[in-house]
Amino acid sequence: MKTIWNGEERQEIQQRVRHLRPDARRRWGRMTVDQMITHLSDGLRMSIGELPCAPRPGLLRYTPIKQLIIFWAPFPKGAPTAPEIIGRVPVTWSGEIDELAMLIDRVARLPQGFAWPEHPAFGALTRRAWGVLIYRHLDHHLKQFGS
Repeated sequence: MKTIWNGEERQEIQQRVRHLRPDARRRWGRMTVDQMITHLSDGLRMSIGELPCAPRPGLLRYTPIKQLIIFWAPFPKGAPTAPEIIGRVPVTWSGEIDELAMLIDRVARLPQGFAWPEHPAFGALTRRAWGVLIYRHLDHHLKQFGS
């Protein structure tokens, strides 16, 4: 299972971010490529507790369902997301790309004992689960725009 904690896999994600173009067309969904970049940055901020998101009740918070979704099941296209991590207006293309790259590296440098916040949909997650979920979320949206 790929994870943001693996240096080679993180570098591959960083390269894919850098290869995105502002005119990239989505393969599914409603976001534009620059909206997707801000969504990914805000998702990373949420993951480290800098962007609070209201918890959502539901079955995704319970084992084994959350493990199935995080580690195995394909991410559904058009799945609902926390409203707090959509809708921010992008400022400049290069600035948003640089910010996303910086956040990826920043998350990857977090210490082993970091106190992860609860995920709004999945609840409490281990460091391992956060690493896989972050990688899979980034990968899902980069594929959405052909990267």
